[in-house]
Amino acid sequence: MMDKKPPKPAPRRIFQERLKITALPLYFEGFLLVKRSECQEYKHYWTELRGTTLFFYSDKKSPTYVDKLDIIDLTCLTDQNSTEKNCAKFTLVLPKEEVQLKTENAESGEEWRGFILTVTELSVPLHVSLLPGQVIRLQEVLEREKRRRIETERIPSSAIEKEQEPTEDYVDVLNPMPVCFYAVSRKEAIEMLEKNPSLGNMILRPGSDSKNYSITIRQGIDMPRIKHYKVMSVGKNYTIELEKPVTLPNLFSVIDYFMKETRGNLRPFIYSTDERLGMFFTSLLCQGKQNKTITPWPHSHPPYMICNTSQRPKDFLYDL
Repeated sequence: MMDKKPPKPAPRRIFQERLKITALPLYFEGFLLVKRSECQEYKHYWTELRGTTLFFYSDKKSPTYVDKLDIIDLTCLTDQNSTEKNCAKFTLVLPKEEVQLKTENAESGEEWRGFILTVTELSVPLHVSLLPGQVIRLQEVLEREKRRRIETERIPSSAIEKEQEPTEDYVDVLNPMPVCFYAVSRKEAIEMLEKNPSLGNMILRPGSDSKNYSITIRQGIDMPRIKHYKVMSVGKNYTIELEKPVTLPNLFSVIDYFMKETRGNLRPFIYSTDERLGMFFTSLLCQGKQNKTITPWPHSHPPYMICNTSQRPKDFLYDL
């Protein structure tokens, strides 16, 4: 069963207006219940994490934020016990105040924790329960935030205060390419997978027409097989050409789909210099070998398995 789909981003016009006003890159967004120190009750906001600032909007379509919270000096993030089912509550401890946050479900709570800790600590947290694909997104946000801070230090403060023109490429700003994307040919992708099996077994690459994409995978241990799947760009979505085509909102969802539907047998091929990310995937593999199951969140979903060859479920994917 597929995870609950993430909330859709704001329409392009609204996104452009928000980007112009905030002049900060968007890392994560969704609904949050927020209770600041001066408030007695939670307030419901559509919230965006841009840089190290949380921007609160009265609704999903409002172009102007009603409040904001700078979290760059976050002291710690503490969990709260909640009597409400399928709900996550935690507190952001800042030098001058403590802000309580509550999410509508436990899944989004883990994501918010992960993104907030990543941009404030400048490292991917290892204690947050996320899927491999989501950890990859945290790694990408980490690299973007590091670059942003370096660029900010180089720019005079007077220039930062000026309004920045909105970015034209909406998709690139919201959805940078997954780290398993490489601008390589079909032959080169096969060679990469065959020479470096420990780095992963799935590569996203440009399609032969340079407008669409392809997924190249290598399955099996004793007798590995190479397969290729077309990923067609259709409007703002992407369609995996299977016997029953599957349409998804972005390339991250495409990678997640392959991982989930093969129960962990497919892993993104990653050249990573980040030891923490490497440690995360190593721990997943070790846990899978010992227990045969890995249960990220939510616990209501079937566990994702890393199986050996004899236990591998029959492929659901079809050759193209």
